[in-house]
Amino acid sequence: MVGQWEVAVVGSVNADLVVEVGRRPAPGETVLGSDLVVHPGGKGANQAVAAARLGGRAGIVGRVGDDGHGELLRGALAAGGVDLAHLATTPGVPTGVALITIGPDGDNSIIVSPGANARLTPADVEAARAMIAGASVVSFQLEVPLPAVEAAARAAAEAGGRVVLNLSPPAPVPAGLLALCDPLVVNEHEAAFVLGGAGGDPRETAAALARSGPRSAVVTLGAEGAVVADGEGVAAVPSPKTDAVDTTGAGDAFTAALCLRLARGDALRDAARYAARAGAAAVRRRGAQSSYPTPDELPEP
Repeated sequence: MVGQWEVAVVGSVNADLVVEVGRRPAPGETVLGSDLVVHPGGKGANQAVAAARLGGRAGIVGRVGDDGHGELLRGALAAGGVDLAHLATTPGVPTGVALITIGPDGDNSIIVSPGANARLTPADVEAARAMIAGASVVSFQLEVPLPAVEAAARAAAEAGGRVVLNLSPPAPVPAGLLALCDPLVVNEHEAAFVLGGAGGDPRETAAALARSGPRSAVVTLGAEGAVVADGEGVAAVPSPKTDAVDTTGAGDAFTAALCLRLARGDALRDAARYAARAGAAAVRRRGAQSSYPTPDELPEP
């Protein structure tokens, strides 16, 4: 299917409030950090911008508040080349915020306050039906309410689009939604949540996920790349080696690149190889959206 949009994203739009720390505090402890930096973020917005930065035709379905953060995020999405026709504003409600601490190793810890994201409804999905139905691939996460995700996934599938669900943050989803996923994208922690236990060998984990209901599965492994499981079997996809500065949003870069290449007809494992390059590029700069590469900035496989 080739649509007006290559990738439509139904998901969150957040302001990322970022502080770097020498070490994370223990319970009851206070530590000093760097100056606060505000970046445009949210898993939905990140994926839409990352897909557009890679040259894709991308749109977003989401909500922001009528505050300064909302204005910042609208501007960032527009500058990133994302279609904002279905980014609604919720009066009197704050825009979603992610509180992010970054440790000396570049890894991050995140707390999300959903704000306006929690007001996304199936009615918003219905209003955006033309975009969802006109997209080759529709991408979802779980930083917005599940009823909106379910409605949009059904609309995409009915129109012949490909449904990609990044199960983040991890939460139970109905079997009917899981069955539409092609693929389900999870990291190792999210895979353990789905399977009900600690992860083992990534190849076995990916195969077990594929048997659990989705049409295919991708397990992301950070600097180690990813593992793909589909009807052709299980395949490991390495990541180019790079020095990580900030891992914030790297998983979103991976998922966006995966969706874009699927929209352009790549097989899943080929799309995952491209996505691993995008994820590796994203850790080389600070921030989420500000770190996302253009095609000529991707590292060699």
